[in-house]
Amino acid sequence: MCMFCAAIPAVAALGAKLNANQLAKPKEERKPVSKITGIVVTVLVAGSVVYHTITWQS
Repeated sequence: MCMFCAAIPAVAALGAKLNANQLAKPKEERKPVSKITGIVVTVLVAGSVVYHTITWQS
C-alpha cells in the first residue's frame, strides 16, 4: 500500500477523534477540525490519484 493510501484512513480517524473531543467545548471555543480534516483528506486523495497515474504509466 502506498503512503497516500495508508495515510487517508489514518488522517480520517485522527480527525474524527479530534472532532469528537471538540464537542465537549462550548461552540465559541471549538476549532474547525472537520473542515481541516476534509481539506487534508482531499489533498491526500489528489496526491494518491497523481501518484498512481504516474506509477501506472511507467
